[in-house]
Amino acid sequence: MDRSAEMTAFVRAVETGGFTAAAREIGLTPSALSKLVTRLEDRLGARLLQRTTRRLQLTSEGEAFYARARPILLAMDEAEAEVSQAGLSPRGLLRLQCGTAFGMHQLARTIPHFQALYPDVQLDITISDRPPADMKEGIDLTIRTGPLDDSSMVARRICTLERVICAAPSYLALHGTPRTPDDLQRHNCLWISNLPALRRWPFDTEDGIRVVHIGGNVVANNAETVLQLAVAGVGITRLTNVIVSAAIARRELVPILTDWHHVEPVPLFASYPSGRNLAPKVRAMVDFLVDFFKDSDQQFQRVTPVGSP
Repeated sequence: MDRSAEMTAFVRAVETGGFTAAAREIGLTPSALSKLVTRLEDRLGARLLQRTTRRLQLTSEGEAFYARARPILLAMDEAEAEVSQAGLSPRGLLRLQCGTAFGMHQLARTIPHFQALYPDVQLDITISDRPPADMKEGIDLTIRTGPLDDSSMVARRICTLERVICAAPSYLALHGTPRTPDDLQRHNCLWISNLPALRRWPFDTEDGIRVVHIGGNVVANNAETVLQLAVAGVGITRLTNVIVSAAIARRELVPILTDWHHVEPVPLFASYPSGRNLAPKVRAMVDFLVDFFKDSDQQFQRVTPVGSP
């Protein structure tokens, strides 16, 4: 009894929308694939698909089985790919997309180390805060924050970031240093205009987390510009430590309200399509990034200058 064949036939029929397309993809005749699905239904004692002349429709039992079966098949594909390609040397063109903040402030410094390990891999890096609609855009690997919204993708955590509230010493000297969250209402605060949720800054209080809705007279649509505005003394900002850590180390920015600020962990993921054809070059880059940033707490530490407010 080949349960995996039955499960594969059912899942591919659902995903392709019919027995004919699924059979062509798997390499069977439509009749043979239909028999596998029927055998699965007989064994389970439940109808999984409603067959019509135009399309297949999942029953409630079919929806439940599909939700459990698909991750199992994906895991099997991943296991086979890991073993079958383990001995192949990473090579070829790797198209990688990364957000602006991590790409400019962290990824670039890792590339020489990656090239030293994998000289046969050529890199085509796209820096953009817009995630690709799907991997049909030619991207092999994306680096992004937040949870996946696509079940066909696999995500592996590279590291965890955190946000830091900070300002330039020149701004604090001119306008004073906020001592409590309420003080922010009297200050110019900077945020990323296309991420309005980041105007809500959370703080720990005796009554729980309190959110302060900040305001200011300058906004920008990317983190790099907001960083430069903060360094120039325009206002106070709240950005991830990968962006501000170097400026803090150079004493261009000073962390503030550290006793109040509710630190929100921001996981950073490498994501790529699930399936049996994961190339060694993709796996090599993912493994490299995870290893390189394994001590991210030390790499992105917040450095407070001596004598800062």
